[in-house]
Amino acid sequence: MNTTDLTTALEAIVLPDSARTLGSEKAVTEIQQHDDGVHITLTFPYPVAHLAAALQAAVDEVVSQQCGDVPWHLHIQLAVHKHKVQQGVQTIAGVKNIIAVASGKGGVGKSTTSANLAVALSNMGARVGVLDADIYGPSQPTMLGVAGQEPRQHDGKLTPVSAVGGIQVMSIGFLVDTDQAVVWRGPMVSQALQQLLFQSQWDDVDYLIVDLPPGTGDIQLTLSQKIPVTGSIVVTTPQDIALIDARKAVDMFQKVNIPIFGVLENMSVHICSQCGHAEPIFGHDGGKLLAEKLGVPLLGQLPLTLAIREAMDAGSAVTLQQQHPEVAAVYTHAAWQLVQALADQGKDFSGRFPKIVVE
Repeated sequence: MNTTDLTTALEAIVLPDSARTLGSEKAVTEIQQHDDGVHITLTFPYPVAHLAAALQAAVDEVVSQQCGDVPWHLHIQLAVHKHKVQQGVQTIAGVKNIIAVASGKGGVGKSTTSANLAVALSNMGARVGVLDADIYGPSQPTMLGVAGQEPRQHDGKLTPVSAVGGIQVMSIGFLVDTDQAVVWRGPMVSQALQQLLFQSQWDDVDYLIVDLPPGTGDIQLTLSQKIPVTGSIVVTTPQDIALIDARKAVDMFQKVNIPIFGVLENMSVHICSQCGHAEPIFGHDGGKLLAEKLGVPLLGQLPLTLAIREAMDAGSAVTLQQQHPEVAAVYTHAAWQLVQALADQGKDFSGRFPKIVVE
């Protein structure tokens, strides 16, 4: 076996739904010959469990061409890195990357997007957390099927509630009576958000999805000034009114130097469950045009479907993607584009340097 030739051939493999190769990603980290055959180890900076079958087939073809009828074994490893955030912002123990999901406007499906992206990332092999930053109207406990539970306390910190798939969830909805209004002024809301983030015992989270409330107010300012955000996603519907507010969310992130990883267009078309007729009742391609204007990926265009609404109300986001592969495919595609964009950000090396104190 010529290891050099095999490595070169493996590095030419193109990742599905991507322009990347194993070589560009430096993914071929080890090739060893053992008594039971060739062992190939691929290491990625993002989750690729959804590509496992395709990678297996591609590697099989390469090994057959290079080595003939030789037994081989493929090992896929995940090594998600911390990436750059705003300067001077305190990092959060147990969290590698924070992704803010915003819309600027309520009612466009931002919370639904947050929950389903979390499920998709978990299915792809990542360790995922969800922070419900909508203090006035928390919905993630309901959508992820953990409403009514309470986080445990340990060493003065709260342990996030574990949803199906191991998704770690933290929300003010666990700590207050959700049937009563939270009547708090801005400073109290901002303090509550910081406590939920910094006083929670996150367990080695690769991606923490932060479901933001509508608008560009206190929560968003706190997020940009006090919380280490790796990047953001903007959710919108195609209609002009939603796009006006989505552009405000975009402008907010640009002003505070938080990268925008992509735009997700929700409710892009309504498909009749009786006849299958598709009608763009909220307009056509508004999210696509916004993404093109920003020069960022269009992460997906999700139809307005009864199945998604019912699943969110029933707290069965995981089951939704299991039972509706067409829905899972859209969210998986969006999550795949997201993690690629995030991986292109500079890595965070601040933890390698000692803290310097001048007295």
